[in-house]
Amino acid sequence: MEYRYCLLNKGLIIVKITVLGYQTPAPGPGGAGPGYLLETSSGVLLLDCGSAVYARLMQYFPVHKIDAVLVSHYHHDHVCDIPILQYGALMASVQQKLTKPIPVYGPQSPQAWADRMAYETHTKFLPIDEQTTLAIGGVSISFHRTQHAVECYAMKINDGVHTIVYTADTGPDTEWKDFADECDLLICEGTFTTDIVPGGKRGHLTAKEATELSERVKAKRLLITHLSPDIARSAYLEDARGGFRGELSLADIGQVITIE
Repeated sequence: MEYRYCLLNKGLIIVKITVLGYQTPAPGPGGAGPGYLLETSSGVLLLDCGSAVYARLMQYFPVHKIDAVLVSHYHHDHVCDIPILQYGALMASVQQKLTKPIPVYGPQSPQAWADRMAYETHTKFLPIDEQTTLAIGGVSISFHRTQHAVECYAMKINDGVHTIVYTADTGPDTEWKDFADECDLLICEGTFTTDIVPGGKRGHLTAKEATELSERVKAKRLLITHLSPDIARSAYLEDARGGFRGELSLADIGQVITIE
């Protein structure tokens, strides 16, 4: 399926991405769950909407300025602020600042969760899968299903020149094919460190596995996210060290990365 809101223009660029939250499975003091604000030269997108993300979003843009919300999957840490965003949209509608529903794109399953993405006339739900291509705010967005406990999609955002790939939640057995090859920025989850990792089949990576993936796809920059507040940032950096030859950083709230 394909949803098209505007024609791509190679003169438009991905301006910047701001980390609104990155912690999981629950944020620490003053923290926030996964949420990433993407600004282009002609649009504003929100990728995931975890705990405390909405309040941080409001530091940058009022809700009626958001062109679309893209939800990778329906685990609580990625969507628990969606109802808050919907209430914000309701208030913007009452004040006649919001004149049409905010589109929320997400997986079709679990169906009960997909149904919650629509709220009266304030937000509307549009399903995504691996065949979906979106054109919003001057960028093209495509999706790749990852290894996870529920239906979950990585996102590739391209403006005709630059590419950002957000892995969402993914296990080490995800087949990436060429989805993330030579991206300008890989926003990759790294929930665990090698010495703190559950046994058996899993839907999350270690920081070391995040750097190994980045090296395989030849990403220019790596931002490791989906970090636990119960694991020291120094431990994450130690685990990641030596695995990636490009520019590497750990996500932090308010962090801005510009792609140009």
